[in-house]
Amino acid sequence: MTASPSSARFTPLEQADFQRLEHAAYLKGLLKPFKGKGSLEAWASQCTALRDDVIALAQQRILSQARAFPFSRLDVQLAQQTTGAGTTFLRWRNLDRSSMGVALWESLLARPTTPASLIDDLYAIELQRIVLNMQISLTHTLARQALDCANKMAQAEAVYLRRVRGHAPSTSVTTTTSPTTQESP
Repeated sequence: MTASPSSARFTPLEQADFQRLEHAAYLKGLLKPFKGKGSLEAWASQCTALRDDVIALAQQRILSQARAFPFSRLDVQLAQQTTGAGTTFLRWRNLDRSSMGVALWESLLARPTTPASLIDDLYAIELQRIVLNMQISLTHTLARQALDCANKMAQAEAVYLRRVRGHAPSTSVTTTTSPTTQESP
């Protein structure tokens, strides 16, 4: 992302904003030998907590700026949208909420009535929105996949335990040969 001019009204997130979040070992935890469903569930919980922290960061630092003056005077604004899966993304929408999507942002930038002094800021907001939505989506997907894997491990364990506890047929089968039948070598 290019640096905004000194007269910018929008301040993008910087590395310092992510410092606290980095210490959640969600990616470090990805490439390790998971011993069972409990460790996967714990890692999924870390991913979910990190996703929620990124959403909170987006709400506190990005939405608060995008909803403030002078952006609050525009007819297209940044908003949050909660999905059926329980996560929240940043979306552009018009004031009457009849339309949503990046096409609204594109039309806002293309309009001659949009103040030229806001173009750089609106671009910076859009870049920040794209990255945050990707980060939210990835951490959400990692958590969901880890829980799916934990459930599969639990199913595998149940099958294994049934077998070792004797609830499955034994592999030792007694065969007898008839005295008139010769076995082939």
